[in-house]
Amino acid sequence: MSKRLAGKVALITGAARGIGRAQAVRFAQEGADVVALDVCGAVDTVVVPHSTPADLERTASLVAETGARVHTEVVDVRDLAGVQAAADRGVRQFGGLDVVCATAGITSRGAALDLDEDAWRAMLDVNLTGVWHTCRAGAPHLIARGAGAMVLTNSIAGLRGLVGVAHYTAAKHGVVGLMQSLAKELAPHNVRVNCVHPTNVDTPLIQNDAVRGAFRPDLDRPPTRAEFAEAALGMNLLPVPWIEPIDVANASLFLASDEARYITAATLPVDAGATQR
Repeated sequence: MSKRLAGKVALITGAARGIGRAQAVRFAQEGADVVALDVCGAVDTVVVPHSTPADLERTASLVAETGARVHTEVVDVRDLAGVQAAADRGVRQFGGLDVVCATAGITSRGAALDLDEDAWRAMLDVNLTGVWHTCRAGAPHLIARGAGAMVLTNSIAGLRGLVGVAHYTAAKHGVVGLMQSLAKELAPHNVRVNCVHPTNVDTPLIQNDAVRGAFRPDLDRPPTRAEFAEAALGMNLLPVPWIEPIDVANASLFLASDEARYITAATLPVDAGATQR
């Protein structure tokens, strides 16, 4: 049985760890060469631990172990010229581009009426404008191929309102609108655009004191992983507190592959039923 992405090239942002790393490795296992981008550094207003160059190097090693080729660059998705240049260099190295995964993102918390303006702006700059930058950088190469797929990594916050993360929710709803417009604009070029919407995913973006504490405000100390898991169970219909990065990567692989050749402008929940609570 042939690999589902054999001979293809995928551009993935946020590739140093978490969902982005899982996408990079899973796509490579299915035959794709990978252009892996990540900021590998801190973003102002974000208190959760950030990715590092060592994280991106680890992703590259895992991709290489599959036999696929990998091109890595440190770049901030808020920098359109930087993202464009990095994408172009990857395309020149591998000879084209077939898949774009806009996965880079940040998280922070605050009530809608209490949010600092800098926190609001940083969230939209990374989680919405950064997605647009990624799509804009990749789209010409997909058009040149005459076909392709974009997978925009979203959230259940793109499908419903969530308390304490209005800026995150607004950005993720914006990504849905961007996806729907891009799907219409790129359809004549046989380029498909879809969103994948996970519930909580077991990555450093949730496994930290700031996020855990929001789920257990009754405690006067940082919750343990087990205490966080107990509280997080209530978000989902299925009896799990969170899903794994590979679950999102598998859904992304489906949307990127020819198995989804007639699926575009779709919002695919990978949410253990969270959007039905």
